[in-house]
Amino acid sequence: MDKSFVTLKDLAFVKWTILRASLIGFFIGILPGTGASVASAVAYGAEKRSARDSSRFGEGDMRGLAAPEAANNASAGGAMVPMLTLGIPGSGTTAILLGALLLFNVTPGPLMFQQRPEIAWGLIASMYIGNVALLIINLPLVGLFARMLTIPQQFLTPLIAVLAFVGVYSVVSNPHDLYMITALGVFGWFLRKLQFSLAPVILGFVLGGLFEDNLRRALSISGGDWTILVTSLNSLILYGLALLVIVVPLVLGRLRRSRSEGESPKAPA
Repeated sequence: MDKSFVTLKDLAFVKWTILRASLIGFFIGILPGTGASVASAVAYGAEKRSARDSSRFGEGDMRGLAAPEAANNASAGGAMVPMLTLGIPGSGTTAILLGALLLFNVTPGPLMFQQRPEIAWGLIASMYIGNVALLIINLPLVGLFARMLTIPQQFLTPLIAVLAFVGVYSVVSNPHDLYMITALGVFGWFLRKLQFSLAPVILGFVLGGLFEDNLRRALSISGGDWTILVTSLNSLILYGLALLVIVVPLVLGRLRRSRSEGESPKAPA
């Protein structure tokens, strides 16, 4: 008989995967505009690259399931950090929550924990209650959710596409956005065929407009002086961290390739 419940052996096997993916998801969730999709994609890619044997990823490996799910859940909590402390929504959900708080004359920020602690801590407590409620609801229905994956892709993909088109048009009522998502879908398909990682593309597309707006704001404050971008110690630290994000994966990949070549058996002379 098929078992849908996770065993203690499965949890022990993916415990470090859950820890790594949770940290990745939390910090990505803090970044405004990223969301759970980017966190899941980044966590899955990072776990696949760090695994010694990644051949079973995509064929039922527990790590490939635990990593994106843990990152997805952690990003929801991370998105609350900039919303509650700075009043900056980290995702679409927190943007709706921010609008609801402003509707009741509650301004999220550092002073909210002093002026309205019942709302701040009540919101945090509701997340704990929500996780327990989801656990109680999802455990009996996990078999149904698993059976949904058996739907053939030729039926599931058109259904998702139709729902995406209807959702986009119902929000903006502009046919131009329908053409845009179609073009982006074709572009993503070409990137997937060329074996590009889609997570950086999604992250750049989502954060590109936000980056440009803040760059214009900083230059307008400085009167067009570009040195304002490098005069702060915090800016230099962020530049260094961004450089490490680019360089470290390249160095680790080269070390991993050289190690695998050194361990491969040599052909007899």
